[in-house]
Amino acid sequence: MDEKLAALRSILEAHAPLLVAYSGGVDSACLLAFATQTLGERVQGVIADSASLPRAALREAIENAAEFGSTVEVIRTEEFDNPAYVANPVNRCYFCKAELFTQMEALARDRGCLAIAYGENADDPAHLRPGSQAAAEFSVIAPLKAAGLRKADVRELARHLGLKNADAPAQPCLSSRIPHGVPVTPDALALVEAGEAAIRALGFRVFRVRYLPGPPPAARLQVAPDEFGQLDVQRAAIGVALRTAGFSDFEIDEAGYRSPA
Repeated sequence: MDEKLAALRSILEAHAPLLVAYSGGVDSACLLAFATQTLGERVQGVIADSASLPRAALREAIENAAEFGSTVEVIRTEEFDNPAYVANPVNRCYFCKAELFTQMEALARDRGCLAIAYGENADDPAHLRPGSQAAAEFSVIAPLKAAGLRKADVRELARHLGLKNADAPAQPCLSSRIPHGVPVTPDALALVEAGEAAIRALGFRVFRVRYLPGPPPAARLQVAPDEFGQLDVQRAAIGVALRTAGFSDFEIDEAGYRSPA
């Protein structure tokens, strides 16, 4: 681990001043926090604000960054102006990342930054991540991956740095709740966001509210297996919560949800 961290410091130093694409997840938070320790004012975090990011997640990401001493600039991304993104193909993430990196590239030029970095780690399979293609096209670096830090290493470093989300489950954007081929719209994402907020308020921790297109739209709830015990007790409350959020009906996925590492 010491060798990996030494390599990470060297990579960061070689590319400073640096912009870091920050989502609030553990990978990008760990990268930004460590870069701030290493580079001080020569690093700036950038977070994309769009309908695909829950409002609560945006607030939490900004608050967490302030706690570990990093400055974060919020930029409004416009992926919903791109029909290719709205169509929701299997490589939807490519168009989202390309929009983010386009804006960050312009920001880097204005600020005199040498590079843009993002939080891909050594366990992330690039061929299964359309965002990696966008990163390659924009020459965005992945310091965690380049230094050989795997997901377990990232979580270990995050705990060492005192990050609140060191052991938090993965939380991809709201667009991931909509089946490929079903258009991604702000209205659909707002419905998913409201549904997940309602389920979280019932005490569930690891879950997904999947959007089932209508008309009218319904929901499929996936809950982590270790929280199955709550399902029977709260089934009626779940129905009320999801219908109040705006879904016409709901179903529970009996296979449950298993979070990636």
